Amino acid sequence: MNAVLRPEAVPATLFDKHRATFERAVLACRERHAWSPYPEQPGKYPDAAAAQAAGLAAFEAHRGSAFALEQPGAVGELGEEVSPYTRKPLGVRYPRSGIDALFDAAEAAIGDWAEASVDTRIGVLMEALDTLYREHLFEIVHAVMHTAGQSFNMAYAGSGVNALDRGIEVLVHARQAMDAITPRARWERAFGTTKIVLDKRYRLVPRGVAVCFSCASFPTWNAWPSMLASLATGNAVIVKPHPATVLPMAITVRVFRAVLAAAGFDANLVTLALDTQAEPIGKLLVQHPKTAIVDFTGSVAFGQWVERNAHPALAFTETAGCNTVVIDSVTDLDAVLRSLATTLCMFSAQMCTSPQNIYLPKQGVRTPRGTVGFDEVARRLADAVKALTGDPKKAAMILATLQSDRTHAMLDGMAAEGERRGEVLLRHAPYSHPEYPEARTSTPLMLKVGKGERDLYGEERFGPVSFVIACDDAADALAQATRDAKEFGGLTAFFYSTDAAFVERAERAFARAGAQLTVNLTGPMPLNFAAAYSDYHVTGLNPAGNASLTDLAFVTGRFRISQSRQPVPAADTTTA
Repeated sequence: MNAVLRPEAVPATLFDKHRATFERAVLACRERHAWSPYPEQPGKYPDAAAAQAAGLAAFEAHRGSAFALEQPGAVGELGEEVSPYTRKPLGVRYPRSGIDALFDAAEAAIGDWAEASVDTRIGVLMEALDTLYREHLFEIVHAVMHTAGQSFNMAYAGSGVNALDRGIEVLVHARQAMDAITPRARWERAFGTTKIVLDKRYRLVPRGVAVCFSCASFPTWNAWPSMLASLATGNAVIVKPHPATVLPMAITVRVFRAVLAAAGFDANLVTLALDTQAEPIGKLLVQHPKTAIVDFTGSVAFGQWVERNAHPALAFTETAGCNTVVIDSVTDLDAVLRSLATTLCMFSAQMCTSPQNIYLPKQGVRTPRGTVGFDEVARRLADAVKALTGDPKKAAMILATLQSDRTHAMLDGMAAEGERRGEVLLRHAPYSHPEYPEARTSTPLMLKVGKGERDLYGEERFGPVSFVIACDDAADALAQATRDAKEFGGLTAFFYSTDAAFVERAERAFARAGAQLTVNLTGPMPLNFAAAYSDYHVTGLNPAGNASLTDLAFVTGRFRISQSRQPVPAADTTTA
């Protein structure tokens, strides 16, 4: 950047630089249509071959080395990441900072940032996203692959460009929320025979220091929007990555710090807080006296603890739930089962939107050729999953790897219980990854059970396991599915029926249960794909989380409004 520009002039130029993209995003958010400034596929990225090679080289350079990140309060190094593909440590060593030093530095950094104009902050943050895209996208893609275990294509799409989209989307809503507050007003009113004229000024005041937790399976997808929501509204952010997936967020923090510093702001607006799985610091961060905001994505247990214990900090959570499927009647059963099978397999169901509980009438599913019995539907669904995963090359693209060894143990336990209490429709087993023979893998497990086995399926089983559950009839299936969402949390739900009245009934029921519903969708689009600028992710109406990406409520609480008022001199009133 041009060193002769004043600090305030540089960010203003940054907003102008990104104005066209930002205003196009405003339109997409308003109309909720399909749009992205980024190419959907890695092969369509500008100069794709060279960019991918450079990204891979940048990732490889991190292995076995110290990650360069200047932060306050350095007290040593940490690093325990293991690649799910090679099963070997990455060997990256990250600087560890003392918690109090991070909070002190973050709090001190807020002043100039909070005083900057909204457009100034938006411009700087758009530049940070642009830098991630232009200079670090494929580096982050490989970092996500070898920490979270996603496939290359999913890391590019879900943890790369779609996460960037959700970041821009948040900035749009943040600006809308802040623009709703006029900065100045003149107020006049008569009190008896005296007219009082006041000039009033309204200031947007950030809450303070935000702590942003990123999860193990999708580190960037939730964290980037959460960071941007806090930063856009004037706060500082301490990023707390999962110990298994530090690298994507360490790269992110370094980029944000560099962009902020280049724009004339304190780099300590964004810092990295590290821990180990044996010695976590999450509770210390949440309950630190200087914590004003907490963004948490991860396990149900800790998410519920955050919601109970974050006060007086404002908490935004997204955890997990029992996502459900109801199949009543269809026009093309094979198309439905293919779509459902694909979604059950995506990233080995290690997505918060993956379906788990599949409710069918015990009489079977109605089709134009007659009713297909319950057992046959269950068998054909298992066959559809098996067809997707039988070829290792195809399995590698869709299943990728298991992020944690704990998932293997869960699958073994569920298989044993399913065999004892129901029927194993499809057994899980490792598959041989064609590029990484040591990869931690598994094909899906599918169990057929009755409603009496609710203790098995009545919570999220994070990984490739699903339950096909017999219900009294279609109405009972709908009741069971919405009960799951209400009691255990549910982000998504999938419903198939040719009865328009029943579809309307289901839409009302799932709306009350707080699960986002997809109706009668088949085809190449994954059922659980969440589109930035169009799909609201999480409702905040059930135990799966209290926040939504992205609505105004996700940003408005991150700042408050302070006002001052003073009388207008009589001469000024006359002149006016």
